Amino acid sequence: MKFEHFALNVPDVRAMSRWYVEHVGLQVIRNREDAPYTHFLGDDSGRVFIELYTNPSALIPDYGAQHPLVIHFAVFTTDAQADRQRLEKAGATFFVEDSAPDGTRLIMMRDPWGVALQLCQRAKPFPGF
Repeated sequence: MKFEHFALNVPDVRAMSRWYVEHVGLQVIRNREDAPYTHFLGDDSGRVFIELYTNPSALIPDYGAQHPLVIHFAVFTTDAQADRQRLEKAGATFFVEDSAPDGTRLIMMRDPWGVALQLCQRAKPFPGF
């Protein structure tokens, strides 16, 4: 088996998808124009990693009320501070920054819908980055 995607039920999938495409550099791999407006987003490798949809038949969590350690998704960056500043200008909010002894920098933010987004500037990136 291989990981395919992680899914979130969100209040406005189309606006959220546009924000992640414009500001995080993701791309829409596949989407539906009818309810529940499912959008599969991926990175520049073309691999899907998140599915967003708006389906009122299930609870849409209050992501902003949950601590980011409960649920978050992370993106690799080579300049976490510059990306933090850029994303704050686009409507994201800062939560906390952690640094590891090896020089790894982790900045936790929230997107405009309250979903936790972690910027990972690792001293030793995972393979493929």
